[in-house]
Amino acid sequence: MAEPTYRGTGGVAREVDLMARVAEGDRRAFEELYNLYHRRMARFLTRLTHRYDVAEEIINDTFWVVWRKAGEFRGESQPSTWILGIAYRKARNAFRSAARLQEQNLAAAPEPLTNEEPSGTEELRDWLGQALAQLPVEQRLAVELCYELGYSCEEIAAIMSCPVNTVKTRLFHARAKLQKILPQLAGTTASAATKGGQS
Repeated sequence: MAEPTYRGTGGVAREVDLMARVAEGDRRAFEELYNLYHRRMARFLTRLTHRYDVAEEIINDTFWVVWRKAGEFRGESQPSTWILGIAYRKARNAFRSAARLQEQNLAAAPEPLTNEEPSGTEELRDWLGQALAQLPVEQRLAVELCYELGYSCEEIAAIMSCPVNTVKTRLFHARAKLQKILPQLAGTTASAATKGGQS
């Protein structure tokens, strides 16, 4: 079954209608809107947190705000931009809290890979996930909004409530950092694999 989309013109008109009904307290419209977004938002957020429970908490917090404040949506942007703006703020706060907790608890190191080069898609995703986790929250979210969800810099600027040039700067610095981090991860995992073979 094809994944629901909120990017097409027809989809946008449908969502504007759903938002108006949610503002009037229509629970069925709210359920439809939630189902429309849940899968893609869950995938986006779990790529960032690697924790399904945190992703679910962010989604639920986001839609609680949508339910309470749908009447504030004025149609000045697409519903997806408005909803993702709420999700962005919730995710940023959650990730900052998690980062502070991680610093306190000194999170366990990831399991080493067995090969010097990633042999498949899963290992490549693992490397990218580890690299993304080392970026500042705003840069990480900008990368995912751009490359995972396909938003333009202008749309990301609306979601993040910042100038377009700020988004471009965040993406530039994120790419530069990823270019440095990924080779370091390759060296670390290769070294760990070599030590494992010698024991």
